[in-house]
Amino acid sequence: VSQVPVAEGKSVQQTVELLARRLEALGADKQGTFGVDCETYHTAAALGTQGQTGKLMYVMHNSEYPLSCFALFENGPCLVADANFDTLMVKLKGFFQNAKANKIESRGTRYQYCDFLVKLGTVTMGPSARGISVEVEYCPCVIANDCWNLLMEFMQSFMGSHTPGVPSVFGSKHDSAYSPGDTMVQYMELFNKIRKQQQVPVAGIR
Repeated sequence: VSQVPVAEGKSVQQTVELLARRLEALGADKQGTFGVDCETYHTAAALGTQGQTGKLMYVMHNSEYPLSCFALFENGPCLVADANFDTLMVKLKGFFQNAKANKIESRGTRYQYCDFLVKLGTVTMGPSARGISVEVEYCPCVIANDCWNLLMEFMQSFMGSHTPGVPSVFGSKHDSAYSPGDTMVQYMELFNKIRKQQQVPVAGIR
């Protein structure tokens, strides 16, 4: 999962269309839509001891796994629960409070190209588009390090110089099987990066 910068002189939407055209030119077929969303919860003030900053927890959903809900701590474990976890979070509001203004999501189109699955998404916070996400999966392989070079080569064919480096989540995996939680960790990192970019005043906003 990686972020693609907005092309010079173009909007987020126009850049997404440009990437979609490149994928279709390669021969990729549209396979419906996808969505990943993330809500931020912080530990309630009553619990945080003096001088300690509250921990953040991210509750995420992915349309690829409609019966699951993912709860992640920054630099911490990823809990995979069933979809009723959202109801539990309402009951835990004494411990975790929803930072409502912080909901962020990526929605877009799924493409299939041979054994590759590509999801091209527009990242939005509230009503405005904040960035572009690209998720690429090589379906036959579950050991991430075994197919990274192949993934890189394929990504270069439509992302060019914006092809990402090895995701940090791979570092701890080595030869173990890749899981849906690893994808969610990458989306969490991407969303946090986009949130931080929005907080910095940008000169010459397009």
